[in-house]
Amino acid sequence: MSGRLLRWACAGSALSALVTTPLPALPPAHAAPRPAPAPGERSVATLLTDLQRLYRQAEESTETYNATDEKLKEQRRKVADLDRRLGAARAAARDGRGAAGRLARQQYQNNSVEISSYVRLLLARSPRGALDQRHVLRRAAADRAAAVARLADGEKRADALARAAQRALAAQESLARRQERARDGVRTRLREVEELLASLSTEELAAVGRAERTGADAAQRELVASGALGAPGVRRAPSARGERAVRYAVAQIGKPYEWGAEGPATFDCSGLTQRAWGAGGREIPRTSQEQWARLPRVPLRQLRPGDLVVYFPKATHVGLYLGDGLVVHAPRPGAKVKVSPLAANPLLGAVRPDRGATPVSDYRPPRLPAGARAGADTGLSEDLP
Repeated sequence: MSGRLLRWACAGSALSALVTTPLPALPPAHAAPRPAPAPGERSVATLLTDLQRLYRQAEESTETYNATDEKLKEQRRKVADLDRRLGAARAAARDGRGAAGRLARQQYQNNSVEISSYVRLLLARSPRGALDQRHVLRRAAADRAAAVARLADGEKRADALARAAQRALAAQESLARRQERARDGVRTRLREVEELLASLSTEELAAVGRAERTGADAAQRELVASGALGAPGVRRAPSARGERAVRYAVAQIGKPYEWGAEGPATFDCSGLTQRAWGAGGREIPRTSQEQWARLPRVPLRQLRPGDLVVYFPKATHVGLYLGDGLVVHAPRPGAKVKVSPLAANPLLGAVRPDRGATPVSDYRPPRLPAGARAGADTGLSEDLP
């Protein structure tokens, strides 16, 4: 990590710490409005809006990078497979050319001493022998024709594979350029976050942290009160794979967020959920957008531990449901894997990687480590109204 990003990470950690520090309560809603900020002074709402916007853009850029990276990996596998097949085709073509050359020499030698079938019949020990010899010659001619046909087919196959390999390599190079642009986009967004955090005073950081926590708590209360999560107090059990995914994700609590990271030391949001379900025995897509697009949807009122909760209209953030209205996720740059309220970010919906799997009968939620909920609850949230 560069010196600049290290300072930014420290600033992000400071914001997370300030969020959990006891601070004076915000004035009640009916209190007299605060005076408008002086020219050049930024309101808490404006600061929080700007910060969340930059975090959201960073996450969107990260998901773009992840998606391109997955395509690039697949394209590299395709190029390697085509190269292997092309090498085999060229080797077969070389062998075919050698066999065709031998057959051509044999045919030339045979033609140079060719005698008529009538003379062969006179010289043969018996008419039967002459017919057998004629049959052998016909078989040899057929073998020569087949060898030439195989050679032609092999050459065509090698040429087609060579063209396919060239196209695949060009596609790989194009994806590599797209990956570089996506990577640069992430870095740009992170520099902007760094610069904003570095510009805040200690008081502003504390105020932004309080406002962020207050908004997340209010959203969680509203979600629970709405009945969208079903009857209160109802606990559902995960499937066997879902339970393993939950336990893996909980074991990662405290590890740093890093964009594009898939573990095991650092994670981004979708890297954590993919690795958790991989540990559970179910391979799922790499990005939150693909997880939302390709996995079976499940209503929030039917959520069970192990389900994936997806956030924002563009599906750019994801967490793993623990039960009791909580998720474990890798929130954002500068933060660590932690437990947050389900509604800490604007909900898009939920998916279940193993829909139809039977819940376990004796599920016991894993014990959360100390400090599992410490730090900022939100990952990336929409702009404030």
